[in-house]
Amino acid sequence: MPHTVAAVDLLRFAAAATEAHGVPPEDAHLLADTLVTAELWGHPSHGMLRLPWYLARVASGATAATAAPETVSDNGAVVVVDGRDGLGQVLTDRAIRMGVERAREHGISAVAVRNSGHFGTAAYFTRKAAEQGCVALLATNASPAMAPWGGKEKRVGTNPWSIAAPGGRYGTVVMDIANTAVARGKIYHAKERGEPIPEGWAADSEGVPTTDPRRAIEGLILPMAGHKGYAISFMFDVLAGVLTGSAFGSGVVGPYRPTGRSGVGHLLICVDISAMADPDDFARRMEALVEETKSTPAAPGTAEIFVPGEPEMRTAERLRAEGITVVEDTWASLMTIAEATGVPLPTPLSYSTPQELTA
Repeated sequence: MPHTVAAVDLLRFAAAATEAHGVPPEDAHLLADTLVTAELWGHPSHGMLRLPWYLARVASGATAATAAPETVSDNGAVVVVDGRDGLGQVLTDRAIRMGVERAREHGISAVAVRNSGHFGTAAYFTRKAAEQGCVALLATNASPAMAPWGGKEKRVGTNPWSIAAPGGRYGTVVMDIANTAVARGKIYHAKERGEPIPEGWAADSEGVPTTDPRRAIEGLILPMAGHKGYAISFMFDVLAGVLTGSAFGSGVVGPYRPTGRSGVGHLLICVDISAMADPDDFARRMEALVEETKSTPAAPGTAEIFVPGEPEMRTAERLRAEGITVVEDTWASLMTIAEATGVPLPTPLSYSTPQELTA
């Protein structure tokens, strides 16, 4: 039966359990916050179900508990960093700080990170850059999930990317997408809930479309927009993997495997708005774009037009008050972590019935 837990209690548990694995307190809190934030945004596929994956990799030594990145080259506006197998969230957070700082100095910056790990939700990081007056693009590669167009063996990752920009009085406008029909975590989440996946999400190991999440995990995730999704994903591996000097293609190891060097690469590009435009004028122009978009007449069945990032903010506001619902399989995994670390599980606010979850 699903459990509903206060976000702050879930954050304390995840941080304490991560710290119990030897991760420094500040880094443990960051990892926990990325997971809980994903839950608040309505993306449990990138939330608590991933905590056991990350901790298993730390426990095996595949991921270093203490990140110790090394600067490979520094040309002012362009920096290359070797993450030396640190937590992807920690390395990316440091890249954001460096990227914003260099953009302020040079107008634009590029920070390449090699030998990192999965960093969770890309928008968590691009939002930080936008809040500091930058337009940011963050790209990463991932372990193979889709076949090249026309193939039946997975060789290309979902390779997600995010763009964020300040939106004036509308806050931050942000896009965060994988180049597949769906993020792989959503298929894992469906498996944990014991539910079929929609048609068009995945194919089995023989390339035959399937609605069974277990067969999908063993098989292929389908690209978004057909061949276009495959091509975009391929090119983001060029940027995040080949260009950064990290692993690429089938050389990348996913977070759900407890062993093996991850080899994930990231590329962050930050543009300081003040180097290109008056920030106040930029804000007014962004507000005009948002207002024009939201004022579009809605199609039948649509109550309101949203701009990118807005649904997540609405969901977070609601779930901070209502609590985060954790499905039974994920809760069982958290119980295992609690028993292994001695960190007590948070007390549920309530036990949700399937009817309540779908109401």
